[in-house]
Amino acid sequence: MSEFYTMKIAGLERNLEKFPVNDKLDIAAFIIFGDVELTVKGCEELLKKVPEFDVILTPEAKSIPMAYEMARQSGKPYVIARKAVKVYMRNSIEVCVKSITTKNEQKLFLGETEANKINGKKVLIIDDVISTGESLAAVRELVKKAGGIEAAACAFLAEGDAADRDDIIFLEKLPLFFK
Repeated sequence: MSEFYTMKIAGLERNLEKFPVNDKLDIAAFIIFGDVELTVKGCEELLKKVPEFDVILTPEAKSIPMAYEMARQSGKPYVIARKAVKVYMRNSIEVCVKSITTKNEQKLFLGETEANKINGKKVLIIDDVISTGESLAAVRELVKKAGGIEAAACAFLAEGDAADRDDIIFLEKLPLFFK
């Protein structure tokens, strides 16, 4: 039997299913894929809170709908940090990342074309949820390696202790569920 955590995000109520991370911790899974209403409304609310920026950068994959929608609403371009190098990515930049929702260490990559879109620009880093901050640290490193300037880092949700950080912008706090 599934257990859920109910919360409001951008004024919309959502039931997030809980999943075990380990024998001492559960998380409420926030999956933005397919939730067009929340994507549009959440991005609208988040854009009200962020400073001026030139380009959006997001890690692959769950926050891609947010990047698209924030780009659509703001008229600014977006770039995706990929999880693998593609044949069309010349001279790629890479960083390593370990996330709470991913079992193994991953890498994030920017190709030369994408890095050039960031170079010298004010970059808005976005993600769906900021939790441990490991993914955010990796994306921040990519911004530096590409010659960009971080405008801000933002997410729909700040999970656990991330809600106490003063270096991120978010809409709502998402608790961790300790057993």
